[in-house]
Amino acid sequence: MSTATHTRTKSPVQVAAAVVAVVFLLVGVLGFVPGITTDYDRLSFAGHDSMAMLLGVFMVSVLHNIVHLLFGVVGLAAARTARGARLYLVAGGVVYLVLWLYGLLIDHGSDANFVPVNTADNWLHLGLGVGMIALGLLTARAGHSTRGPEPARGPGLG
Repeated sequence: MSTATHTRTKSPVQVAAAVVAVVFLLVGVLGFVPGITTDYDRLSFAGHDSMAMLLGVFMVSVLHNIVHLLFGVVGLAAARTARGARLYLVAGGVVYLVLWLYGLLIDHGSDANFVPVNTADNWLHLGLGVGMIALGLLTARAGHSTRGPEPARGPGLG
């Protein structure tokens, strides 16, 4: 009795989305770790008054960390299919570009800064937006251009 083993390889866009999702999960968790997040005692739920800084650089709040965790979970779910992975990367990239613009336009000391963001966050959001969109488009294209294995040919059919 033979058992058929089905190996399903992930497309490049699925791998890229899964890696990005895991990074978001890691960042979400690290935002709750004292020491990795400096001024942890000043972590607030939301708003510009949260002075906790992930890696001493990026402003975080409880809400910010939860959003990172949720974004990671969504990414892992989306990475199950190539279409979902591409959508996650491209749409997520657009979200980060909008967040970058938001960070440029608001007064960082005002109540409008509920995320919260600072200049380092703005640069990170620009990089994430451009990077995620590029990953979504380039890895999806790479997946379309790769062909599957050549069909088996018998002797002399070569």
